[in-house]
Amino acid sequence: MQQYSSLPDQNSQIDARPKPLTTIQQLRAKLWLESSLNQLQSRLNDCLLSACKTVLQAGAAEAEILQTVVNEINSAVNSSNLALTDCAVGIALFEPQETVATVCYVSCSLSSNSQPLFLELLTAEKKLLLRLQEVIELEDLQQLENQQPPSAWRLADDFGNVMGWLIIATAPLSSDRESLIESLAQLKSQLMARSAKHCSTALVQLRNILYWQQQYQHLSNFNQELERTNQLKNQFLANTSHEIRTPLSSIIGFTHLLLAQGYEPTKERQQEYLNIIQSSGKHLLGLINDILDLSKIEANQLEVQWETIDVPMLCSNVFALVKEKAANKGLKLRLKLDPDITTLVADPLRLKQMLLNLLFNALKFTSKGSVGLEVASKGLFVDFTVWDTGTGISQEDQAQLFEPYFQIAKAVAGGEGTGLGLAVTRKLAQIHGGSVNVESEVNCGSRFTLVLPFKQEVGVGGDEEAEGAERAEGVGGAGGAGEGGGAGEGGEEQSSSPPLPFTPSSSVDILLVENDLPNANLMQIYLRKLGYQVTWVKNAAEMWEALAQLDPVVILMDVHLPDGNGLKLVQQLRENRQYQTIPVIVQTAMAMKGDRETCLEAGVNDYISKPIDLPLLASLVAKYSKPPT
Repeated sequence: MQQYSSLPDQNSQIDARPKPLTTIQQLRAKLWLESSLNQLQSRLNDCLLSACKTVLQAGAAEAEILQTVVNEINSAVNSSNLALTDCAVGIALFEPQETVATVCYVSCSLSSNSQPLFLELLTAEKKLLLRLQEVIELEDLQQLENQQPPSAWRLADDFGNVMGWLIIATAPLSSDRESLIESLAQLKSQLMARSAKHCSTALVQLRNILYWQQQYQHLSNFNQELERTNQLKNQFLANTSHEIRTPLSSIIGFTHLLLAQGYEPTKERQQEYLNIIQSSGKHLLGLINDILDLSKIEANQLEVQWETIDVPMLCSNVFALVKEKAANKGLKLRLKLDPDITTLVADPLRLKQMLLNLLFNALKFTSKGSVGLEVASKGLFVDFTVWDTGTGISQEDQAQLFEPYFQIAKAVAGGEGTGLGLAVTRKLAQIHGGSVNVESEVNCGSRFTLVLPFKQEVGVGGDEEAEGAERAEGVGGAGGAGEGGGAGEGGEEQSSSPPLPFTPSSSVDILLVENDLPNANLMQIYLRKLGYQVTWVKNAAEMWEALAQLDPVVILMDVHLPDGNGLKLVQQLRENRQYQTIPVIVQTAMAMKGDRETCLEAGVNDYISKPIDLPLLASLVAKYSKPPT
C-alpha cells in the first residue's frame, strides 16, 4: 500500500522569505486615493445637505458642487507624493448641440496664477490653454478622454447626457521624480475617473433635490391659494346669504302683512308695501345677475349689444336711481357733464350697470359730504369719474380691490355687498376696450374713473336685437339692484303692459305647460287680463290630453316638468305634423350662456327666462298669436 505524506521532500528548496502583499509606497498611494475620495464625497454631501435646507437657484447650487470638486481634487493632488509640480483641474460645461465647451471652474492655484496652464494633446501637435472662459472644442475633449492615460473625464447623468467635463493638465515630470512607480500615475487616473463619477452623481441628486423643492414650493403656493380662495368663498357665501335674506325678509314679511286676517291697510299703504316687495325682488335678481355676469365674463361668453347712447340722458337716469339712497344718508349728489359729449357707442345696459356699481360703492363709503359724477372728453376716450368725500381706501386694499369676492373690512362689517361689483365693472370695461382706475387716500375720499372709447364696431342682427331687448327688459332694473336701487325706475314699467298690436278675442287659446303653481297663476291672471283664454296643465301627460281637445295659437312650455323634459316635448311636437306649426315659447330658469341657443335648437320659437318679465311675455305672446293679415 502506498503512503502519501503532506510533508515536503527533504531535497526540495523552500523560499522562507516573507512576501509582502504590497510595498509601502503602493499602500500609501491607495490610502491616499480612498482618503481623497472620501473627503470629496463628504464635501459633496455637505453641499447637497445645504441645498436641502435652503432654497437655492439651480445655477448657484451646481456651481458650488463643481467648484468643490475642482478644489478638492487640486488639494488632494498637491498634498500627495505625486510629483506634479503644476496641477490644475477644470470643468467645462456645454450644451449637447454645441461643438465647443467653455472652462467655467478652475482650481485656486490656477486662478491665482497670471500665467495660464498649457494642456498638451499627446496625439496631436496642439497645446490647449486651461483658464477661465477658455473655449475647447468637443473633438479635443474627446481626444483627451481617449488618450492613455486620459486627461479628460465626462460627467454624465443616468441617461448618458453629458453635464460637463473634468480636465487635468500636468507639466512634464522633473528628472528627480522619474523614479516614482508607475502605479501612482494609474491611481491619479482612478482618482479623476471616480471623482468625475462622484460629481455626476452629486449633480443628478442636486437636480432631483431642486426639482422636488420646486414641486413643493408650487404645491405650497397652490395650497395657500386654495386656502385663500376657500376663505373668500366662505366670506362670499356669508355675505350672499345676508344679501338674500335681507330682501327675502321684506318680501315674506310684507306679504304676510297683506294676507293677515283683520288687517286692512289703506290703498296707499298697499301700494307702498307692493313697491317694497317689487324692489326687494329686483335686489335678489340683481344679485343673481352679478354672479352670472362674472361667470360669463370669466368664461369669455358675455355678449354685448352696441348702441348709440345719449350720454346726458343716461347719466340723469342713473342719478335718479341713486337719489333716494343719497337723500337717506343726507348726501349731496353732483353731476358735471362736458357739453361737448352727447353720444357714445356702448352697451347701454352694461354702461348703466358699471356707473351704478361705482355710485353705490361711493355712497356706501361716504357718511357725510358729497358724491359726484364727472364726464369729460379725453381724445378718443371719455372719462366717467365717480368721486366721493368718504373714508378712502388704503393702498393695501387698493391692490385687491378688483378681485372677485374681495371686500374691505369696514364694508363687510356693515353687511353690504358681495364683493362682485367692482370685479364685474372692471371686466365689463375691458370688454368695451376701456379700463377702471382708482385714486384714493384714507380719510380723503376716492375717485374711480371709468375710461371708455367713444366708438365701437356696431353689429346689428335680428336675433341679437331680440336677445338684447330681452336682456334689457329682464335685467334692466338689476343694474342697481345690488343696493335695491332698481325700484326707482321699475315701478311704472312693471305696473302696466305695453299696448298689443291687436285686440285678442276670448277664443284665442293659449296652452300653458307649467310645473310651478305660483308662476302658473301669475301668467294665467296676467294673460287673461289681456283677453286671452289660457288653459293650464302641469305635466307632459296633461299636455297631450289638452292638445287632443284644443287648438292653441301658442304653447308656453316649461323646461323642467315632473314627467319629462320640455325641450324633448318640443322636439316631439315638431315631429308631429298636426302640431309642428304651433309656436312654442319656452319659459325657464335656465339663464346661463348657451341656454337660449339650446332652446332654439330644440325647435322653440322664442325664449324667456325666469323670473317672468310680464310685459315681455305679453309682447312675445302677441307676436306669435297675431292672426295673419
